[in-house]
Amino acid sequence: MNYFLSEFEEALKNLFCEYVDKRIIPMRKELDERHVFAYDIFGEMAQQDFFRIMVPEEYGGMGESQFQLILGIEQLSRGDGGIAVSYAVDAIATNGIILHGNEEQKKKYLPGIADGKIITAFAFSEPEAGSDAAAIKTRAVKKGDRYILNGVKQFITNGEVADIVLVIAITDPQKGHKGHSAFIVEKGTHGFSAGKREDKMGIRSSITNELIFDGCEVPEGNVIGELGRGFYIAMELLNRSRIGIGAQSVGIAQGALDEAVKYANTREQFGQPISSFQAIQHMLADMDTHIEAARLLVYQAARMVDAGDKDLIKISSMSKLFASDTAMKVTTDAVQIFGGYGYMKEYPVEKMMRDAKVTQIYEGTNQIQRNAIASQLIKSK
Repeated sequence: MNYFLSEFEEALKNLFCEYVDKRIIPMRKELDERHVFAYDIFGEMAQQDFFRIMVPEEYGGMGESQFQLILGIEQLSRGDGGIAVSYAVDAIATNGIILHGNEEQKKKYLPGIADGKIITAFAFSEPEAGSDAAAIKTRAVKKGDRYILNGVKQFITNGEVADIVLVIAITDPQKGHKGHSAFIVEKGTHGFSAGKREDKMGIRSSITNELIFDGCEVPEGNVIGELGRGFYIAMELLNRSRIGIGAQSVGIAQGALDEAVKYANTREQFGQPISSFQAIQHMLADMDTHIEAARLLVYQAARMVDAGDKDLIKISSMSKLFASDTAMKVTTDAVQIFGGYGYMKEYPVEKMMRDAKVTQIYEGTNQIQRNAIASQLIKSK
């Protein structure tokens, strides 16, 4: 299908695709089983300049583009959902610095991110603040030329491996979500540590941690944007990152479909390939149709970001919702097509089904996405 990619976009997609086919797919089972951060893969991706598409040219990048980013996320996800989400999350804090950082902050962090030498994380969720994002309790109290952070963040992708973390904390508790602010916290800062590493069902090549702030001293110069704008910064970043989760979902689904077609063409029952049975053909046709619809929705959302459209809530929620539901349905159907073998770890589709599930949960559950879509729909009438 023609997605009207530019020559550069096509070349970029092919570069990611070739790397995934050569390096990630052959080791995806190992990545899932060993459940550690794949420093070797990230080092190779840095050599391939994969991180430069997150950063503007003046800071060592190739020119930050949401569409280019989601092309990369989609292809990485086709190989391994965990590698892809670690990469995608790296773009969240990076976008925060690009959109709201001052010149000093941009010069300090962005070149290292472009080189793949600085890994980032985004710390918003807390034990009591998941879907209710405004209910965070982490506090930041001004003391001289520093802020003292106290609190706990939960389910933070790249948590223990990140060199810098974009943290949302309360600076004025009297103002509710209008009293939240954003901070950059560097690894090794006194009072900042990684806590429990989560043992996850899927995306096991990504590392997810609790982050602990216990008298963590952050320089005043590490405030991102204006004080009191942290919640709005977080929502803006999530509107973009949800599109990335949509791309992740499309990639996982595409990987599952590829495996299902290959298996259906080689698995024989009753003296013929199961792909000759209409029941299997219809399943494959529905899987392919839903993937194409999800991909086009995700691509449209990314194009809107690059076009400067500020009204992204509805389209980003739709892309994340539809693509992640598609990923769950497609991977489940892929397991069904494999039959008993699909339930075995020897084959990749059971892993893909485990990886797909979380796409319906993080970056805002799909129930929350439906709330957002309905709110925007009602507001427009």
